[in-house]
Parts: sequence; C-alpha cells; structure tokens
Amino acid sequence: MMRIGHGYDVHAFDQSRPLIIGGLEIPHDRGLKGHSDADVLLHTITDAILGALALGDIGKFFPDTDAKYKDADSKLLLSEVVDMMHSKGYEIGNIDAVVLAERPKFRPYIDQMRESVASLLKTDLANVNIKATTSEKLGFIGREEGIASEAVVLLNKQEVN
Repeated sequence: MMRIGHGYDVHAFDQSRPLIIGGLEIPHDRGLKGHSDADVLLHTITDAILGALALGDIGKFFPDTDAKYKDADSKLLLSEVVDMMHSKGYEIGNIDAVVLAERPKFRPYIDQMRESVASLLKTDLANVNIKATTSEKLGFIGREEGIASEAVVLLNKQEVN
C-alpha cells in the first residue's frame, strides 16, 4: 500500500536569526522568523509525511502556542514524525521538495541538504530530491520578504519479514 502527502510552508525573514534550511545553517544576512528554528524545508517535509498518514499537520503536534517548542530544532520535530511513520508501518518511498527564494542561492548546499534529509528520514539518498527556484522577482518571495517550500512524499507500507 502506498500513501501520498503534500506539504507547504512559508516563513518571513528575520535579521536576528541564522538561516536554517534542510537542517543546515546557510550563510545569509537574514534567517527566518518562526516559533521554532523556522526551517521551512523540514517543516514542509514534516507536513507532507503527516498528510500522507492522514494525521493532520505540524501545528497539531508542535503548536506555536507551546513554549516547549520555542526555538526548537526542526530536525528533532521531523525525527518524531519519522518515528510515528515507522510505528504505523510505513517508510519513505521517495520525496521531492523545492525551496522558493530569490536569495541566497541554494545550489551549493543542495547535496548537503539531501544528505541531511535522507539521514533524518532514515532512507537512501536516492529517495530524496531537493531543488531550489526563484519566483522571478514576483510576490513576497521576489521582494525577498521570505522563503517558501513545497514537498510531495510517497510512503510505502513496510514489508514484514
């Protein structure tokens, strides 16, 4: 049995924080505003997995009204959701994600992000695709007010040996 999930997230820039994307600190003059570390890519992937499992969204499990998630490491949040996924008998088939930003340019970091995400998802690197694009200077992304991300995930029922 297979299940498909979609995730979307967006965060505004914040000059007082580091930029964390895909579990990596990316050199940039601004980070992202959020209750946790605001890792827009990991939030998107987390939401996609939760969606595939029909469990709701990231806010249901890690609400921004709960002080224990203030400045939380999104890698830990995703790891909890991966544990939920495995407990329900599923594993990653593949994931395809995109980061939408005018700046910084993510191409130099894509391979490291893929490795980070594959490790967090406990899957082979070949099952993780991450790409980046701009919005051609249109909208809030084009005005460099923030960064968005989308992801689609395919989950496969784990084979029982």
